[in-house]
Parts: sequence; structure tokens; C-alpha cells
Amino acid sequence: MTMPTATIVERRVHPVAYAHLTDKRVLAIDAFRGITILVMIFVNTLAGVRGMPWWMEHMPADVDGMTFVDVVFPAFLFIVGMSIPFALAQRLSKGESSWQLQKHIVQRALGLIILGVFMVNAEDGYNEQAMGMSIYLWSLLFYACAILIWNVYCTENKLLVTTLRAIGVIGLLILGFVFRGGADGSVRLAPQWWGILGLIGWAYLLACIAYQLGKGRVAPLLGALTFCVLYYCIGHIDATKDMPLVQLLFSQSDDASHTSIVLSGVICALIFFDENAQTLIVVRFRRAAIFAVTLLITGYVLRPYFKISKIYATPTWCLYSAATCILLFTFLYWLIDLQKAERWTAFFRPAASNPLLTYIIPYIVYAWMQYVHWSFPAIFAEGLSGLLWSVAYAVGVMALVIGLNRMKIKLQL
Repeated sequence: MTMPTATIVERRVHPVAYAHLTDKRVLAIDAFRGITILVMIFVNTLAGVRGMPWWMEHMPADVDGMTFVDVVFPAFLFIVGMSIPFALAQRLSKGESSWQLQKHIVQRALGLIILGVFMVNAEDGYNEQAMGMSIYLWSLLFYACAILIWNVYCTENKLLVTTLRAIGVIGLLILGFVFRGGADGSVRLAPQWWGILGLIGWAYLLACIAYQLGKGRVAPLLGALTFCVLYYCIGHIDATKDMPLVQLLFSQSDDASHTSIVLSGVICALIFFDENAQTLIVVRFRRAAIFAVTLLITGYVLRPYFKISKIYATPTWCLYSAATCILLFTFLYWLIDLQKAERWTAFFRPAASNPLLTYIIPYIVYAWMQYVHWSFPAIFAEGLSGLLWSVAYAVGVMALVIGLNRMKIKLQL
């Protein structure tokens, strides 16, 4: 595998407070995001298919191991991290103040957390009789409100946009008030857990804080990543299990683990694209490889004490997953952006530019099918036919997003 020796940057962006990043579109990031979304839809659909081999399913919580399926969620987190330096630099270069930037970060994190909590409560623990409506109708109304709030409107009619978003907000408030759970209907809408989007929201918020405190430098971010790993370890070692105060202080250890993956993505982006270091591309590749190997070795050292488990968000799972993502991105960057083998990525770009809508489409389809009491043929629920159907369904959702993009339906937090 040969790599050019020219520096990776050609132009400079407007000076910003943190890292100076290339202003060229990094197609490998879009491709990585789109591929991750495609695989996510595929494995979620495949989860309902009987007779699949073990390596195409999530590993049970107490089994020391992982499959490629267990890397899908970390890939989302990693890509969120890679996007952070670019997103913050872009906003600062447009003249946003620090206060405006913090407002955007909090609003984005809060939006993801709210979406995650609503989606989690629609999965389990609800009481339709107490709610007075089907959970599937409730879900469809929730998604409709989410689209109204976070849709990217093309019209210049600010009154119309404000009205539509206000309807969405009011609708969410009503749905939150209507929700009931528990056997007696006394349970209100609450974070049973944060949901995938909620976990991403918390990790994004914490990583943004770390990135800004470290002024976009790799060394402080490595320190933050190390802190996240140690934070989890201290909260889960046997010596602290009977210490209530310690357990309280370290109760958010899972969020720290997920944040470590996001921080790995941030560091990877800086290794490859920070213009402050006038470094040859071959050196950047070498540094990325060293970073990945370091994560793998650290995970190996910790494995006797913390087994690999996605469900428990152990540091071994996080470090192995982050290292895998670094290696995958390195290959995609070399292939797509440097070798210019980019035509095949066109299929993934629409979903990559509209990831939130792509993510919720399967949930909308499921809620609608359950509400109208319709299901896919049983042949799609087992064996080879189920596997092929999962592939076709994932591709179909990606194709649907292409049409929705053309209709100017796009969600953005």
C-alpha cells in the first residue's frame, strides 16, 4: 500500500480558537458514517431473524467477547467525535461567539437526549390502557413532532417555521404528559435508560467540553481519554463496591466509557487533519497506527479485570472498538480521499448528510406497521431468506432517504 508524501492540506480556513482544519470535504468521514448507518439498519433488522450464526448477533452481556455487530454503536460515537473539530471550527469561523457555540452544543445534546428518552419509553414499560391510546400511535405522533421541530426548512417565511416548530414542541409536551407506564399506570415519562441517541448526546456534550478545555490539542485530549477509562475502572473495581460515596461519585461511568470512544474520534481527526502540525501524510498515518495499537494494548492489559462487554460498556470494549474504527477510517481515507476511489460512495452520501432521519425511519416503519396490524411475511424471519431480506431492507431505507432529501426533508439538531 503506497501513500503520497505530500502534506494533507492545501488551503487554510479562517483562523479559529482551536485546531486549524483542512477546508476540503473529507469524503471518508461521510462514507464511514453512511456505511455505519447501513450496517446499523441491517443488524437491527437481522436481530429479528432466527437461525443466524453467533457472530452476526450481539454478544450476551456476561460473555467476554464481541462481534462486528457490537462495533456499530461505537462507530457512531467515533464518527461523532471526528465531526466535532470540524463542526466547532466551522461555527467559529462564521463569527459565532463562545456563548453562541455553547448554546448550540447544549441544544444539540439536549435534543439527542430528549429523542432517546422518548424512544426508550416507547419500547417497554408503557401502559396503553392508562394512556388511552396505542403506544404505536403515540410513537408516530412523537416522530411527527420530532420532524416538525428539527426539520431543516427551506422557506424564508420565519413565521411559518416558528409556528411549525412550536406545534412540534407543544405536541412533545402533550405526549410526555399523556405517557403512562407501570402496571397501575402511575409511572411517568422518565429515562429508564437514555437510549442510543441519549447516550450519544451525553458523550457528545462531554467530549465537546473536553475539546474546548484542551484547546483542540491532542495531549490534553489523550489525558481526558485516560481519565474516562480510569473513571470507569475506579467505579467498578471490587474494592469500591461497598463504598456508597464512591459509587455515587462514579455512577456515570458508562457515560465516561462512551465519551472515551468519542474522544478517540476527535483525536483521530486531529492526527489526520490539524493544520497546526505541518506533517507529512505518511507520518500522520504512522501516528494513527501507533494510537490504534496503544488502545489495543491498553484494552489487552485491562481485559483480565474488565471483560469485553458492550452492555456493560467496559473499557476493553471501548478501546478495542475505538482502535477498530481508527483502522477502518485510515483505510477509507487512503482509498477514497487519497487514491480518489470515491464513485462507489455516492450511494452513502444522502444518508450521511441526513443521519438522524435515516436512523429513525425503521422505527417509524415499525410503529406504523404495528398500528395497522400488518407484518412482513414469515419467510423473512428466518434463515437465508431473512438474511437477504435484512440486506434488501437496509438498502431500501438508504434509497428512501435519497428521495426524502430531494423532497427537502432533512433533520438536523
